[in-house]
Amino acid sequence: MLTTPIDPLNGPQYALQGRVVTMDAAYHVLDSATIYIDAGKIAAVHPTGTPPPAGYENVPSIQTQGTIYPGLIELHNHLSYNALPLWQVPRLYINRNQWSGIPDYRKLISGPMAVLGQTPGYVEAIVRFVECKSLFGGVTTTQGIALFSNQGIAQYYRGIVRNVEQTEDADLPEALSHIADVEAVNGEQFFARLQRCTCLLLHLSEGTDDAARSHFTSLHLPDNTWAITPALAGIHSLALAPEDFQTLQAHGGAMVWSPLSNLLLYGKTADVETAKQNGVRIGIGPDWSPSGSKNLLGELKVAHLYSAANGNLFTDRELLSMATRTAAEILHWDKALGSIEAGKLADLLVVAGDSNDPYATFFQAHETDITFVIINGVPRYGDPTLMMNFGAGTEQWQVGQVARILNLAQATANPAVEALTLREACDRLHDGLNRLPQLAGDLEHPTLKAFSGVSAPQWFLRLDQADLEGISLRPLLDQGMEGLEAVREQLRLAASVPLSQVLEPLELDAVTVADDKTYIERLRQQRNLPDSIKQGLPTLY
Repeated sequence: MLTTPIDPLNGPQYALQGRVVTMDAAYHVLDSATIYIDAGKIAAVHPTGTPPPAGYENVPSIQTQGTIYPGLIELHNHLSYNALPLWQVPRLYINRNQWSGIPDYRKLISGPMAVLGQTPGYVEAIVRFVECKSLFGGVTTTQGIALFSNQGIAQYYRGIVRNVEQTEDADLPEALSHIADVEAVNGEQFFARLQRCTCLLLHLSEGTDDAARSHFTSLHLPDNTWAITPALAGIHSLALAPEDFQTLQAHGGAMVWSPLSNLLLYGKTADVETAKQNGVRIGIGPDWSPSGSKNLLGELKVAHLYSAANGNLFTDRELLSMATRTAAEILHWDKALGSIEAGKLADLLVVAGDSNDPYATFFQAHETDITFVIINGVPRYGDPTLMMNFGAGTEQWQVGQVARILNLAQATANPAVEALTLREACDRLHDGLNRLPQLAGDLEHPTLKAFSGVSAPQWFLRLDQADLEGISLRPLLDQGMEGLEAVREQLRLAASVPLSQVLEPLELDAVTVADDKTYIERLRQQRNLPDSIKQGLPTLY
């Protein structure tokens, strides 16, 4: 039974002026227009100079001096891990199972998050940090994080940014997510689950070998039908062959592209050219910060460069649609989001500048050019001259050399998260990552005094990326006795070498590329990343 929506319709009444990139069915661009907003929804969009709708004659009107886009919707992220810095991928992989069990993965990714996720006081800091990291990149809808109390009663993420798995809103049907690929032995069970939902985001065929592709062919059921419906969105879809995209499209399925993560780990990405030729709907997501972009704006820049280097596979408008109109269609949220139209929810992004090509303006924008982010009609982040029209906000911030104001107040927020500013969250995470060996030792000796700064209830993180500290056991078990021995070895190593002896202090990832002096250089050092991306990204940032 639905309860109060996580984002209730209670925003202020006002008007927003600027160039408007509607992303509607005809892709109208209004060079100068006014968007009228009330209680979280768009009441009307009128070209400048036309009368306002009845009842809006005297509402505050704000001139953005920028270009207004629909808010960005990312369909793939492992938010829990986005406090971690970019990983220097040690070699080229052909399957996800190769890298998810190596010692460095436990040391640098899964182990740190296992410790922070189980140590009282850090989960709320993670949530506050990662939601703001998304927000600073223009994201208004994201995917994936959950909180659990130490009494075992689920308290799902109720952050500032929309989350596709938890909306409690009939107009925004909740998506399911499934980390593991589908095996032939459970294809029918998966199909039954798929038929009960409107959208299921499935990690599908992540890798480049035949084993990765076999997870797609496992969707071919014994009765010669396919476990594919319009509800299926295959994340990565890296190993799919041309005929697989034909099958995916014929049954209404979609895919979610994460080009930077694919290139860093596997040296290639999904065959999006064939996907496009076959009419497959394509969404996009940055995956996570350890092997992907810091935010969706950055991931779209990578997609832009990849497209250009491979014969201009997509126009900039098509790429932007992956994060707006098409993403909403994949979620079956297109009646409420994805474009700027009367009756839709007011999730909006403003980028400085309104004179150049509107799509080029977006892809050339730096993080410091994001001047306003609005979710459900509520201004959440932006330039002080715009934000101050709605009060002082909750916190002042700086991105690069520009001042910004955050508004993180939310009536439906989790109390532990609501109590934290972004600065407090950063300080706490910086301290925790610097003390990882000590915190791991405390968990190994639970009688030691816990973090003293947090009162009950204490919240713990449910990681969504792995079975056990980054060890993906199920695919190995499918490999017969050889796989069983690999499982035993991984479990033995995890049990025999405690994390307190494995972990080292880590740096908290910077919230934006604008504040990360080493990010571009670390990308240049990535052995699997094509030169076109290495050389192109510095100019786009």
